[in-house]
Amino acid sequence: MSESSKSSSKRITLIKNEIHRGYCILLPETMEELLDTSKSYFGSNFVYIFNAFGGQITDIDVIRDNDVLYVSETENNIKPEMLKLQTVQDWITLNVGGKYFTTSKSTLQSDPDSMLARMFQESEEGSFLYTPSNVDAKGAFLIDRNPTYFEQILNYLRTGKLIFDKHINPEGLLEEAKFFGIPSLMTQLEEFKEKQEVKEVPLNRRDVVNALIRCPQSAELRFQGVNLQGADLSKLDLRNINFKYANLKGCKLIGANLSWCSLERADFSQTEMDGAQMMAVKCVCANFEGAVMRNCNFEDPNGTRANMEGANFKSANLEGSQMSGVNLRVATLKNANLKNCDLKWSELAGADLEFCDLSGSDLHEANLRGANLKDAAFEWMLSPLHMSQTIR
Repeated sequence: MSESSKSSSKRITLIKNEIHRGYCILLPETMEELLDTSKSYFGSNFVYIFNAFGGQITDIDVIRDNDVLYVSETENNIKPEMLKLQTVQDWITLNVGGKYFTTSKSTLQSDPDSMLARMFQESEEGSFLYTPSNVDAKGAFLIDRNPTYFEQILNYLRTGKLIFDKHINPEGLLEEAKFFGIPSLMTQLEEFKEKQEVKEVPLNRRDVVNALIRCPQSAELRFQGVNLQGADLSKLDLRNINFKYANLKGCKLIGANLSWCSLERADFSQTEMDGAQMMAVKCVCANFEGAVMRNCNFEDPNGTRANMEGANFKSANLEGSQMSGVNLRVATLKNANLKNCDLKWSELAGADLEFCDLSGSDLHEANLRGANLKDAAFEWMLSPLHMSQTIR
């Protein structure tokens, strides 16, 4: 193999003096071709080429594979801030998500398999083997990651121990450990996560009944955030209970009394709730997707409105329910069955009623302004809709 063929197989990084961005190219066979290539990339007539240490190069044969070269129109040496890109320092400053960290090179290389170790790996000549990243105006290496998690990563590299603030999310830290490629930290975090996870057993009907018996009628009973998935709570008197954020997915609540309950952001998806009493319930942003809620009663005789603003009733079956005056503003009712429902004076502004079946329902004085009524069914309506009910 000829010397010229060997030269053309070398890869170099070509950078214009005083700027940080460069191009990775195959080394041409002659200096003249290298200068012409530089002109094609940067649009200037370059006559001088320097290595990362400021030495001028005049012979193509002294350029090695993976060298970083700087081209210039003048004899002036490359500026000191450019040398920071390739000269390894004992102390390194990082700009991680806008927060500065100063640490030693040995700390960043304490885990040789990590991305940080590879970023600041040295060549035999004492320069960076790879260009680590862009630098900011202060010469700090830029890393676009969360600084809160990076601080924990750096502490681990310094001490070799997993010590983090209780407010740090282990799952978030695990994702950062994966990004920076630190297997030892990943293993410790996964073990820590397993120890912290407690397998939650849902409460059953007996648990709820026991709580109802023990709780004085005047006291507030709270099931906030509790897991009740799949429980059979049919026909129970659950009035005034706090079920915020609770998981009631797949529960049976047939004939149960949930009047005046707080159900905000609770999960009632796939529940069976036929005939449930839900007078004046607070269901802001609750999830009732796929729930069976036929003949439910939401109408409080004292005039307090059930608030279901932003709730999800996608594909729910509410056929025949008493919903006079309910607040369903910006709720999702796509594909829901609202046949024969009493929706007089209800608030449906901005609601998604696409493919919703409202056949036979009473929408007298209901507010439908801004609602999505695409392909909604309005057959056999008890009272005709007026344009004022739908126009913004």
